[in-house]
Amino acid sequence: MAHHASAKKRIRQTERRTQVNRTRLSAVRSSLRKVEEAIAAGDQAVAQEAFKQAQPLVARGAQKGVLHGNMASRKLSRLAKRIKDMAA
Repeated sequence: MAHHASAKKRIRQTERRTQVNRTRLSAVRSSLRKVEEAIAAGDQAVAQEAFKQAQPLVARGAQKGVLHGNMASRKLSRLAKRIKDMAA
């Protein structure tokens, strides 16, 4: 248990930050799942729209440190390619 005021404050900040990060990561995963489901259903228009919704969430997650930047970029790139390949 923390005994110093600074340590107690640190614990409070960590709890708040953890909650924010958990919420952000959950939103990112949900948006990616929606894109995956649209691709699996074979509906390119819905997949494209879901992808447009997911892009800023994934980018913001990488910017805030919830996701690794390269991982976010790789995910978006691969999803975009799969959506593009649906037309062919």
